[in-house]
Amino acid sequence: MNIILLGPPGAGKGTQARHLVETRGMVQLSTGDMLREAKTSGTEMGQKVAAIMDAGKLVTDEIVIGLIEEKLTSETGAGFIFDGFPRTLAQADALAALLAKVGQSLHTVIEMRVDDEALVKRITARSTCGGCGEVYNDITKPIPADGKCTNCGKENDFRRRADDNEDSLRTRLMEYYKKTSPLIGYYYAKGDLRPVNGLAGIEEVTASIEAILG
Repeated sequence: MNIILLGPPGAGKGTQARHLVETRGMVQLSTGDMLREAKTSGTEMGQKVAAIMDAGKLVTDEIVIGLIEEKLTSETGAGFIFDGFPRTLAQADALAALLAKVGQSLHTVIEMRVDDEALVKRITARSTCGGCGEVYNDITKPIPADGKCTNCGKENDFRRRADDNEDSLRTRLMEYYKKTSPLIGYYYAKGDLRPVNGLAGIEEVTASIEAILG
């Protein structure tokens, strides 16, 4: 089973992806994580990625697809979760071609729908554990009183992203709507799109996704 988690920054894609990894044994393919891993891998592809990133340039779609192909053909699990990819219609077409090439298919696309104003309030209250990346929120999931991460136990190492402020978030949302929102129509037309309320509680969102996946 291969799925795409689609939604604006801060919709909770990473949180739900981690749940699916832990409970279903799926493999999360996060573009950012793959690029960071490749950069330090020492492989031929990794050296290309390192050279581009060190020069401050954007990694091409061709390279990202190459990294995904490496994962699809080397990793084993109960399926793949595409988190942060595709972001454009061209990338969606490239992913479809790649899945066909390796004899796989896309099961469903889960769109995590959110209200922008509510999302801004939620994200500006967000922090993460510096040890494991567990997400906390001043409103919905406060940092434990003892200062220990509930996931890894690390103490007093909670961080806020520099761009988790209102101005930066609105800029990121605009980029998402310009480049990525056309994918909603793309996957709807293919019959793959399944929406969930991304602003519901974490457990409620998880239950909605589990119901979709069966």
